[in-house]
Amino acid sequence: MFFDQIVRVRAGVKTDRGGNQVPDWSPGAVSRLTVTDVNVQPNTQAEVADSSLSGTANPARRAVITGWRVQSAPGTAPDVRAVDRIEWRGLLLEVEGEVAEWSDPTDGSVHHVEFTMQRATG
Repeated sequence: MFFDQIVRVRAGVKTDRGGNQVPDWSPGAVSRLTVTDVNVQPNTQAEVADSSLSGTANPARRAVITGWRVQSAPGTAPDVRAVDRIEWRGLLLEVEGEVAEWSDPTDGSVHHVEFTMQRATG
């Protein structure tokens, strides 16, 4: 069941003109980590029409949002955070919300983690 693999992409850090530390998503600044032993399943699909841009009842564009739920194998807790991006099957996806750690009921250690990732086009 845990035969999928994803690549966690984490932004580096750079200083902006105001002296603030901000994420740096440039190719040379990001770090990548291959995460194995996960299960990826479809989670959500939505199509949204945005007529506010055209000023008419006809939508100016349609946005499609697709999501997947990721669950790690029992006994694993991959290093994935809400601010990360995920590469999977040629797609670049965003982690949606927080990464949930599920506790082992027998000893309280991390049993596995779950999170959702999504892709929006439009």
